[in-house]
Order: sequence, then structure tokens, then C-alpha cells
Amino acid sequence: MKEKIRHVLSQREKQRIIDLNATPSAVLIPIFEKNGEDHILFTKRTETVEHHKGQISFPGGKRDIEDENLLQTALRESLEEVGIRPEDVDVLGDLDDEKTYVSNYIISPYVGVIPYPYTFKTSPDEVGELLEIPISVLTDKSNFREEIQTSGEKRYRAYYFNYGDEVIWGATSRILKRFFNLICTGER
Repeated sequence: MKEKIRHVLSQREKQRIIDLNATPSAVLIPIFEKNGEDHILFTKRTETVEHHKGQISFPGGKRDIEDENLLQTALRESLEEVGIRPEDVDVLGDLDDEKTYVSNYIISPYVGVIPYPYTFKTSPDEVGELLEIPISVLTDKSNFREEIQTSGEKRYRAYYFNYGDEVIWGATSRILKRFFNLICTGER
């Protein structure tokens, strides 16, 4: 799967969102093999973080002035939040930017493979729990739903991925849906 992802991501041009009023940020989509099956690592945010309390997300955050680029942001934040060392990530490529509507972030997602087992070290201020979710569960249509929602005059598609009692939604679900569209069907 690793080489397929690398190939698909290298054959496309990333769509960037330019909005000088939004906060640039980046996330890592950490993929690893566990018990012969590919998984994605997610964080469940604490109730004490400033934005997205209790939500399931990828490791990541806003760009610091010291970050040379957004890939460095994703790797730095992954180290700070879950203890993934940048040298342990085989970066396969990046996905199109995604915007959060409430907190006004532009997220640049990077896909990377990490070794497993791995000794994760979570930041107790930011991460309440780690979720290691098999990709087969996320791509199972019975664990996915799509709804049309309205915010003021704007109508948009909202995606929901279920994992037991947990629900992945918001920007994380939009990034995940785009990732699966690209990898599984070749769609944008």
C-alpha cells in the first residue's frame, strides 16, 4: 500500500487554499502496519485545548514562525503531541489543503508511514487518548455516512466515520474522505 500511496500522491498537483486571514497549519496522517493490517493513528483531543475540544484528529497544529515549511510543522507537532520523531516518518506526499470554518485554519495534510510497534509519548495537555484504527474499518461503508448540512445560506457535505462509540467528523473527516477517494478510486 505504501508505494501505491506514494505513486498516487506524486502524480497530482496539490490544491492550495490562499487566505491571508486564516491560520496556516499542518497535520500528519500516520499510517502503520499492525497485525498484518494497515492502520491510521488518530488523537482524541483533551477538553482543555483551545480549539476542537474532545474531537478526533490527526497529530498536528498551527505553523510556528520557526518552521521552515508546513511539512516541518506537521512533523514538529507530531513529535510534540504523540512523540513521533521526524526521522521515523517516511513521508509519502501531501493532500490538498482543507479549511476549518469555525476556527479559521488552513490545514496542509501530509501522509507518512511510521514503524510499529512504536513508543508513543502523548502530551497530556493536548491528547486525551490515541486511537489506532484499521483502514479496513474506515473504508467499510457501514461505518460511514454523508449528510447535506446548512450553515446560514451555505449548504455543504458533512462526512462521518464511526469507530465503535467514536465519530470522526469536521475537517478530519473531510481530509480522510479525500485521502480514500484518491487512494481507492483516484478521484479528487
